[in-house]
Amino acid sequence: MSSRTVFVFGSNEAGIHGAGAALEAFKNHGAVIGKGFGHYDNYPKSSSFAIPTKDMDLMTLPLEIIQDYVKIFLRYATIHKKLTFKVTCIGCGLAGLNHEAMARLFKDAPKNCQFDELWKPYLGPDKTYWGTYG
Repeated sequence: MSSRTVFVFGSNEAGIHGAGAALEAFKNHGAVIGKGFGHYDNYPKSSSFAIPTKDMDLMTLPLEIIQDYVKIFLRYATIHKKLTFKVTCIGCGLAGLNHEAMARLFKDAPKNCQFDELWKPYLGPDKTYWGTYG
């Protein structure tokens, strides 16, 4: 099992973490205002990884652009095997995206990614689930 947990949340490119899981990430997991993508490590207290689902104007991004951000995240998670990434249902709250479409972006996630139980019907029993946020 990985030694440290990273809270993975949906954000906006402007890094305004004002509601939902993004606000949780800001208050409790080291997310940084003004930074809308990437890993924010406030060791040893907390750690988070922002994946944009909205643009700089807070409009929902096209799925193709979100997919590009997710691919970068998945490469990062693959490289950082000693971390456990606790992935929330990114894009399915304030961005208004479909759970099935978003979950499928993570189908090739490495073993150190754990997912919200709500995505189990889409990712199947081979993934690890941590519970649910919200």
